Amino acid sequence: MGLLDVLTGMRNGPRGGTSGGGGMSPVMMALLGLLAYKAVKGFSPSAIPPAAGKPGEAPTGAGGGLGDILDRLGMGNSPLARGLGASGLGGILSGGLGDLLKQFQGAGKTDVAESWVSTGQNKQVAAEELSEVLSEDQIAFLMEKTGLSREDLLRGLADELPKAVNELTPTGRLPSPGEIDKAI
Repeated sequence: MGLLDVLTGMRNGPRGGTSGGGGMSPVMMALLGLLAYKAVKGFSPSAIPPAAGKPGEAPTGAGGGLGDILDRLGMGNSPLARGLGASGLGGILSGGLGDLLKQFQGAGKTDVAESWVSTGQNKQVAAEELSEVLSEDQIAFLMEKTGLSREDLLRGLADELPKAVNELTPTGRLPSPGEIDKAI
């Protein structure tokens, strides 16, 4: 799995449950939504259309890739994206990654998050630990947007978050917005 895989989602990936046409798994939608959370929440709730499909299923609209999910999150060719200007997706993901790492530090889990960024072995995080790190607002937002239950959301993020952060930080440090933009 490379950086582009993280950003475009693993088609039919972990707990993907897509029904034809491919698409981003709910867990990958949650991961992307978590990294983009502050940008999305800071823009406007009315700018975030509901995801299509049944609860627990990945949306299966045209393509179901990064562009579609960003559009659903209000970050595609939208007022939010145009308002971001040069910072674009790289700014959202870089800032979101930094914010997430600060949340881990604030929850006393610095060693776990730093292991994901470093070039060494990744430490695992349990779903219960994530519920101590993420805010209730973040969890509720991600459950609403993905259709996942709280348990499935936290378990899926616990499985995928270490790998995703590791892939987004291949040099052992947080990437700049420009580095992420160049990678995609």
